[in-house]
Amino acid sequence: MRSVHYSSMEGSKQRELQLLLPTATLTHEPPGEFKPLVMTMEHSDSTEPTLDLSLSMSVVPPWMTPGNLEAGSSLRSLQVLKQHVAEQVRLAKLERAYAEHMKELTRRELELAEKDFTRARLVWERAKEELEKVEKMKMVATRRLSTTCIELTCQACHQHFLP
Repeated sequence: MRSVHYSSMEGSKQRELQLLLPTATLTHEPPGEFKPLVMTMEHSDSTEPTLDLSLSMSVVPPWMTPGNLEAGSSLRSLQVLKQHVAEQVRLAKLERAYAEHMKELTRRELELAEKDFTRARLVWERAKEELEKVEKMKMVATRRLSTTCIELTCQACHQHFLP
C-alpha cells in the first residue's frame, strides 16, 4: 500500500505532496531507481499548480522490477543480465553484418551505374560521329546533284549558257 505525505510550509506559502512507497515491501532497491514524486503548488496569481517532477533513469531492464528481485536471486539476476547483454551484442553484430551487406550491394550498384553511364556515353559519341558522317554524305550528294542538274541543264539548253 502506498502512502501519501502532505505537508504545508507556512513561511514560503508552498504546499508539497509526496508519494512515498512503503519500505517494508522492498527488500532490494537498485540505486537511484525510486525517488519520491514531488508536486509543489505555489500561491501566486495563477490558480494552476506547478509540477516539479524529479525523474531518474535506470539501466535496469524492465524484467528486473523490485517485485522480481529477492535477496537470494542476485546470482540469477546476474545470469539473466549477462544473457540480456549477450543478446544485445548478438543483435548488434547482426545489424552490423546487415549494414555491411547493404554497403556492398550499394557499392556494386554504383559500379554498375558507372559502367552503364560509360557505355551510354560511348553510344552517344558513336551516334554523333555517324550523324556527322551522314551530314557530310548529304552535303556531298547535294553538291553532286547540283552539278549534275547544272550539267543536264547545260546539255539541254546549250545555247543559253555559252559564254
